[in-house]
Amino acid sequence: MNPLGVAFNADQTRAAFTLHHPKGNIVTAAMVEALRAALESVAQNLHLKLITIEGAGPDFSYGASIPEHTPGRIGEVLPAMHALIIDLLEAPAATACIVRGRCLGGGFELALACDFIFAADDAQLGLPEIALGVFPPAAAALLPRRVGTSRATSAILTGATRTAAEWLDAGLIELVASADTLDGAVDGWFARGLAPKSAAAIRYAAAAARHSLLAEVRTTLPALEALYLEDLMNTS
Repeated sequence: MNPLGVAFNADQTRAAFTLHHPKGNIVTAAMVEALRAALESVAQNLHLKLITIEGAGPDFSYGASIPEHTPGRIGEVLPAMHALIIDLLEAPAATACIVRGRCLGGGFELALACDFIFAADDAQLGLPEIALGVFPPAAAALLPRRVGTSRATSAILTGATRTAAEWLDAGLIELVASADTLDGAVDGWFARGLAPKSAAAIRYAAAAARHSLLAEVRTTLPALEALYLEDLMNTS
């Protein structure tokens, strides 16, 4: 099965990426590669205003592939994931994750790298890596900028999942709707907020809005990656 579906609306102003994995849309190396290729493929679409990422089925994503996070593979898998995070921060249009059900670990990191998160009212978002004896480097770089240091530290150290309503209150989520009305709510948000603007204006405004975050992540993420690969992975 192709790990990623890509579709466009009629006027090419929206691109929809859909994660496909039989069990919880696990973020595998193949999925990371497919997402990076998809972002590259839309880069020259001068009509594009919004890129959305959502999961097939009831959950957005259970997170990264645990079998791929072995000592023999992690040195390849983690840098590829972090390259995808940078790609999202350099995307040629506004970006958004549409979250239903569980959005955990590496799936949550994908959402954090997007400009907007739209969530169903039953969504649960969190970073359970601590329960496996590790930490989420991309989330450690991104989440403090989105919700502040205290909330980010709590999420990373406790591994607790929080509801869409809680993350909405924290300022992380753009809108919450019931699962059956979420698509319509996103369509309405796009029609009001982005559709009337020019694609060029959105492209450059998104780059400007992300500029300081991107500069910080370019410095912080390699340091966190080294902390994970060179220090954490060498502890007994």
